[in-house]
Amino acid sequence: MRRLIIVLALALIAAACAAGGEVGDVPPLPETSPAQLQELIASAERPLVLNVWASWCIPCRSEAPLLRAAQASFESEVRFVGLNVRDGQDSARAFVNEFDLDDFEHLFDPSGAAQGSLGAGGVPLTAFYASGGELVELHFGVIDERTLALNLDEIIRRSG
Repeated sequence: MRRLIIVLALALIAAACAAGGEVGDVPPLPETSPAQLQELIASAERPLVLNVWASWCIPCRSEAPLLRAAQASFESEVRFVGLNVRDGQDSARAFVNEFDLDDFEHLFDPSGAAQGSLGAGGVPLTAFYASGGELVELHFGVIDERTLALNLDEIIRRSG
């Protein structure tokens, strides 16, 4: 019973954070389709990290600072794209603003159809692609620093 109360309290806190956030200068995220997402992946000229997230997702909130730091460190070598799913524009923009993710490229998938084209559901989800769109790893759940570093090394190696 106590565990259920804690989970509910955390969910309410996350919802309050997402609902009341400021969008700042973050422009609307461009909506994408399954075909557009697959074309983006297939035409990748350099390694690609695709992180699927939602503002209401507690684990997504915990991994956002790590992804921001990785993007800052690898921006010249790896393309980072965020795919916001089953969310609202204002909530998504507030999340990007809150976690200072505006250097990322973000796409908006309100129905989850584009995410479905990846063959996997749920958030967070991080896909690692070598250049040319070769899927190297599909990581389900929150990503940690070690897993992120190993997969970044691998997609860079396979793209070199």
